[in-house]
Amino acid sequence: MFFQNKKLFFLIVFLFISLLFTFSLIYAQNNDQNLIKNFLDLLIKSFITKTSTSVQEQKSSINPFLSPNPTLLDLENTVIKVANEASPAVVSIVISKYVPILERYYVNPFEEFELPPELKPFFHFEFRVPELRQKGYEKKEVGGGSGFIVSSDGLIVTNKHVVRDSKAEYTVYLNDGRKFNAKVLALHPNDDLALIKINANNLPTLKLGDSDNLKLGQFVIAIGNALGEFQNTVSFGVISGLKRNIVASDERGNVERLESLIQTDAAINFGNSGGPLINLKGEVIGVNTAIAGGAENIGFAIPINRVKKMIEEYKTKGKIEVPFLGVYYLLINEEVKKKFNLPVNYGAYIYREDGNAIFPFSPAEKAGIKNGDIILELDGEKITTQNTLAQIILKKKVGQRVTLKILREGKEINLFVTLGSMPENLPY
Repeated sequence: MFFQNKKLFFLIVFLFISLLFTFSLIYAQNNDQNLIKNFLDLLIKSFITKTSTSVQEQKSSINPFLSPNPTLLDLENTVIKVANEASPAVVSIVISKYVPILERYYVNPFEEFELPPELKPFFHFEFRVPELRQKGYEKKEVGGGSGFIVSSDGLIVTNKHVVRDSKAEYTVYLNDGRKFNAKVLALHPNDDLALIKINANNLPTLKLGDSDNLKLGQFVIAIGNALGEFQNTVSFGVISGLKRNIVASDERGNVERLESLIQTDAAINFGNSGGPLINLKGEVIGVNTAIAGGAENIGFAIPINRVKKMIEEYKTKGKIEVPFLGVYYLLINEEVKKKFNLPVNYGAYIYREDGNAIFPFSPAEKAGIKNGDIILELDGEKITTQNTLAQIILKKKVGQRVTLKILREGKEINLFVTLGSMPENLPY
């Protein structure tokens, strides 16, 4: 070989190519000059890029943490951003009430009796037993919950079970430490929702999203006053289920059936009730309302579209009205079909174990619905365990005329019903 040294060989080749292009630039015409210049620029840029990539690859091979996963970083930054922006509009609600002051004292149960002289030596000591008596009242904190501000003048959404005690007082604490007395404006007749108000202005608010198009696995953030003690606790998770139906009870023994809820594994604890469930856009998509006892990270939230409807009802009518048919029923599945020997495996079976399934003076009674009827459809919408009669009725309005397809004694008939307004304190 002419060149034993490879570096010298490549240097001579490079100088030769450089001289060749320099000669061409001198004698080529203007258009050709531009072409050659562009080619040289491209060649130099390519060489620099390859060198830079090679250096970066060497660094990465030494320490892989120099190139973190940008997707995980983006997710973390999004959660932090949403939590920081939402927290000022999430409030803690403290429940206070006047409760009796009980005083312990001691009495001698034999004091009223005159003992015979022969027994007195056996009762030479003073025998006393404890009893309690009331000594006035004192104001105490008896519970807590959460809420979130939906208008800058102090309108707040929370759970009904947080503020349903008419004898209690409610204090709202903002994230910045300010506190306000709250007035209960409205309790939803059949949903665990309430509106309260504080006298303040220019407050931060949360944007309400759309809960009709939620997906399983979608990321969500829950914020609330966990355990009534840890204000604005943030937890993160996914939507674990949709259209869940539960029977919920609170510490006062109130029982309520809640339908079509969002299930999430974002940690929800006592005190989180009424707080927001938020998507990664910073929009509220649910109101945290219940947890499953004896389970881990199974919580439930009321879809926000029901809240939006409630707010609109209150703003336009000054009260919350819910469309009402007036029947007790069982949703038909294979088990119910078999138990009652029914001819279909879907629909609402008008039935009540301990009495009449038709509410007196209700729209159902006026329309002629009878015990044992099966409501198959309402306005052409099929009734199933996943699309219940209650869910369909909630889409309607008070005073709206609807058509029921009913199966009665083997025959299908249509009945026309004008929906009424749900009465207050309706029994479960």
